[in-house]
Amino acid sequence: MDAAAYHIPVLAPASLEGLGVGSKQGGVFVDATFGGGGHTRMMLDALNADGHIYGMDQDNDVLDNVPQDERFTLLPENFRYMRNFLRQEGVRHVDGILADLGVSSHQFDTGSRGFSIRFEGPLDMRMNQSQPVSAADVVGSYTVPELTRVFRQYGEIKRPDKAAYAIESARKEAPITRTNELIAALSTLAPRGKENQYFAQVFQALRIEVNDELGALQAMLLSSVELLQEGGRLAIISYHSLEDRLVKHFMRSGNFDDNIPRDFKGQALCPFHLLSRKAIIADSEEQDCNPRARSARLRIAERTALTSEQIKQATA
Repeated sequence: MDAAAYHIPVLAPASLEGLGVGSKQGGVFVDATFGGGGHTRMMLDALNADGHIYGMDQDNDVLDNVPQDERFTLLPENFRYMRNFLRQEGVRHVDGILADLGVSSHQFDTGSRGFSIRFEGPLDMRMNQSQPVSAADVVGSYTVPELTRVFRQYGEIKRPDKAAYAIESARKEAPITRTNELIAALSTLAPRGKENQYFAQVFQALRIEVNDELGALQAMLLSSVELLQEGGRLAIISYHSLEDRLVKHFMRSGNFDDNIPRDFKGQALCPFHLLSRKAIIADSEEQDCNPRARSARLRIAERTALTSEQIKQATA
């Protein structure tokens, strides 16, 4: 499979610069969302013979994209378990972690995966195709209150309860197992002229629920505190406000409530130092060449000398 066709890496030069990769130095880095391997290949080109990259991805489709390079190791797992699987490799600290969140172009463009409203296909949406619960299972088994929660929290659609009741009504007539069937069940609720946006929000909500994307992101961010050595860099590319908010708060405060811990002198005690107050976005040229880059937001932070235990003790 052509890696470029699989997924065009977004904000790649800015990501590598933010991670401090370059000048043919060594170091150990993690590409937590390997995908098509675009970011990884650029990192390998920038590292010397002593460098090493550990790639993570739970989608078996990425196996064809693995570079034949002894400086690369693929860990075919969800990045929420990053710390555990790196320890199995004998790695306790790394110099940088990169994550390009969301769905790859390959996943969106493969109708049989069920991620996109553009294709008729099974209502699947599993990033790890071996996991038991698909979007069809969620749509078919969740109660109206459960569906309402999913659409409110993860889709941020207006009147999520109406969507939930519409699904309940439709599935009484016949199971909803395909993308076009779900769209048909909700067709009367989509605002005129904004139908695609509405259905995209519904699909996003189901995808996040099926894959526990925000829970996985939180686990990965928490593990980065212990994995990154002092001065190590964390670079995260997100595509919607739910992800970006978690990343921004965590990088700024070390927690997801954005409560900055301080010592008795009022000095901030955080495991990270933000390298840019605002998110980095793609320039117009990249956005024209790669439409997926239009919604991308890159945030970069550097690991401070403080350990989690030191922060707890100082604020106790």
